[in-house]
Amino acid sequence: MNKIPYIADFAKWEEEFSFFHEVSVRFCETDLYGHMNNTVAFVYFESARIEYFKSLGITHWKEESQDLILVTADLQCNYLAQIYFDEKLRIYVKTAKIGNSSADLHYLGKKEDGTVCLTGRGTIVLFSRKTGRPVPWPDEMKKKMVPEAETRSA
Repeated sequence: MNKIPYIADFAKWEEEFSFFHEVSVRFCETDLYGHMNNTVAFVYFESARIEYFKSLGITHWKEESQDLILVTADLQCNYLAQIYFDEKLRIYVKTAKIGNSSADLHYLGKKEDGTVCLTGRGTIVLFSRKTGRPVPWPDEMKKKMVPEAETRSA
């Protein structure tokens, strides 16, 4: 496997994932050659990220009165295997690091046979809708995300 800058030890990195969201590649997500289009991975990452936060009990965006929103600051994907129409994928998500107002999330995509087809990482930032500026993570949100990241770095 090619060296991926944000992964020091692939086997260790891979075993740290627990949450996943399943997706099936739709026909409209394929290109002329029958491959999943390269932009679709980012949609899958977003879908998995939303389900991940729901699993942590972080669903503040559902309430219109809430001031806090999560914004994607950057996102990248490494394509490791071809993906085709109707293949079922598991998109794993984990919190790799949490800062004052940002968090680094990592992604892993696997086919049904266990083949790793995607890896990714991205930074999300907690923003205030009112000010349009980053805000520190509230303690209750941070506690839901931090234990996962801390148990790996210990």
